[in-house]
Amino acid sequence: MEKDIALLRTHDLSIGYENKPLLQGLNLCLNPGTLICFMGPNGIGKSTLIRTLAGLQKPISGKVSVAASSQYPAPVAVVLTDRIAAIYMTVAELVAFGRYPYLNWGIQLAERDKVIIRRSLAQVNMMSLSDKRLHELSDGQLQLAMIARALAQDTAIVLLDEPTAHLDLNNRLEIMNLLRRLAHETNKAIVVATHELDLTLQTADEIWLAGRDQRMLSGIPEDLILNGSFDTIFELKGFDLRTGQVQHHISRPDSISLIGDGYEYRWTRNALERSGYQITPDAKWVINVLRKADNKLYWSFNDGATFESLHDLLRHLNHGIGA
Repeated sequence: MEKDIALLRTHDLSIGYENKPLLQGLNLCLNPGTLICFMGPNGIGKSTLIRTLAGLQKPISGKVSVAASSQYPAPVAVVLTDRIAAIYMTVAELVAFGRYPYLNWGIQLAERDKVIIRRSLAQVNMMSLSDKRLHELSDGQLQLAMIARALAQDTAIVLLDEPTAHLDLNNRLEIMNLLRRLAHETNKAIVVATHELDLTLQTADEIWLAGRDQRMLSGIPEDLILNGSFDTIFELKGFDLRTGQVQHHISRPDSISLIGDGYEYRWTRNALERSGYQITPDAKWVINVLRKADNKLYWSFNDGATFESLHDLLRHLNHGIGA
């Protein structure tokens, strides 16, 4: 299916509860091979939209239309935040539930079903854990198993509600990168409701950004940063979206000129700004980020001092520049 042929569209969609809209006037489009991250303040309606797109909740008004795909037999799979009660089933048994909509009354898995189950486990790198029971898994592994179950449904669209909630950074990064890869390699449209601002900006092909006026903004991450949409909606306190870093408070009278490049420069600058120093190109005091012949990192200060760690450099600065 071509990327410009929408798998799902909403038409003046309003969602919410008991005729109390959370979001309204939504005209959204899902294209194949796209990872879309849906973001907004708490309580804005992220879970409600996921459930509405999945057909689990009726809209207040408007409609959701889903296009047929020749590549996939079913339109939508969904991964919600509900915990699994049957914790003694194996990973393979959980993933097999993704094939149940296709089984006849005998509930027997055909060879094609088994192939799809194995493929789904392989896509999330869980083949080696297929015989593990769910209570033996980490939270990250359990989330991967839930994604594999959705993949086993063999749908054109996968909707996920907060798949990285309560996970550590390594697992959050693994899942977001996995979802991006799956969207691109399988030509699925994947929608993730998430709070992961930093990871979203680096992995999403498109962002749906819910505002407090019950409307939705959409675009690629960079456009939404540059046009001020994120600043308006989130009112970020102390986080600079232009650099992707926390804004540090300048508390020291001396400024520093920093010379270097690469990640060494970035983290040296972070350490200096976190300690209250302003970085300016024409400052009296100059620090060079350098490497020795053996590739070991060191810092040279223009008062003649050199340091092999940022900790020692900061101690020198904090006890009086040039002292």
